[in-house]
Amino acid sequence: MHIAPYDNANRPIVDIDNPTVPLVYFNIVRLRQGETFLSEVPGYETCIVPATGTITVETAGESLADIGRRKLNVWDGEPEGVYVGTGMPATITCTSAEAEVFVAGARFDTVLPPFAIRAADIDPIQYGSDDTKTHRKIKHILGTKYHGRVGRLLVSELYTVGAGGWSGFPSHKHDTDRLPIETRHDEVYNFRFNPPHGSGVQMLQREDGKPGDAYHIVDGSTIALDHGYHPCCVLPGYEMYYFTILAGLSQRSLVQFFQPSHAYQIETIPGIKDMIAKFK
Repeated sequence: MHIAPYDNANRPIVDIDNPTVPLVYFNIVRLRQGETFLSEVPGYETCIVPATGTITVETAGESLADIGRRKLNVWDGEPEGVYVGTGMPATITCTSAEAEVFVAGARFDTVLPPFAIRAADIDPIQYGSDDTKTHRKIKHILGTKYHGRVGRLLVSELYTVGAGGWSGFPSHKHDTDRLPIETRHDEVYNFRFNPPHGSGVQMLQREDGKPGDAYHIVDGSTIALDHGYHPCCVLPGYEMYYFTILAGLSQRSLVQFFQPSHAYQIETIPGIKDMIAKFK
């Protein structure tokens, strides 16, 4: 499902119990200096990440200040964030001139303590190559290093390296719990392009060998993935970014199932096995 960019007025873009991706919550909150927003998501643990700007987050009796370093856009430095336990109220205060804040959530029953993720805590990995048209960098905000401190939520940022090419390839899916070969993880993306008039395509192929769907994605597009194989690409000459939310049904670690007709290309893409391991 493609959700075109719009002024959501600080209301959820993907709300709780969404029929397409019921395990995921997603909101974009825009504030000016001194303004506040109360984020409270019953039944979902959340991670609050400024796309740009600086914020303070108060939750569970803690005040986590000076979160966020980026000023211009998502290419302007490393991400930071705050983990918030399931259903806990969190007051977000903008301390810069303005801030755009992503709120990512995953359905989870247990309340865990909050903590800040600073730039030095980000877990990056770069993989692919220009030759294979798959050169990418992933910055894990809530990655594997937080197993035990987070329930079902994985949050990361994905960037093209250079301009143009494919991401999420070889095509894979994660829509069915059938361990050890696959886990059910609902997924939501929010895309940005540099320059902003760039664009790309999100594919969604539900069965191997049969035609699927394709969505034209632009700056600010949100994609909610229901099921199927889902690579995406960006036009030549443009950089692409997407904020990625993964929420597991039965476990936090992601096990991807690669499309049988393309799975052999795992052996051709430099570093991709290390990238896959970072989600486990």
